Amino acid sequence: MSDDFDPYREALVVEQLTHWPAEYDQWDPAAKVRVEALLHAEPQAASTLDYVRQHTGFRREITVTSADLARLGVVA
Repeated sequence: MSDDFDPYREALVVEQLTHWPAEYDQWDPAAKVRVEALLHAEPQAASTLDYVRQHTGFRREITVTSADLARLGVVA
């Protein structure tokens, strides 16, 4: 189960990670980087968002979904 967007934890995010399902393995790495930047620019809109506690703050993890790609206007 994913977390809800949390402004407090967002202020303490020191690392971000994007999980890509296997169906996107053949995507161009540059396209993935562009999509990751868009997703992490608006984490409150991500379909699947998780915060992982670290010693220095939180790591934000977003799992890419087809709904996210559709919202961003990216053709899968």
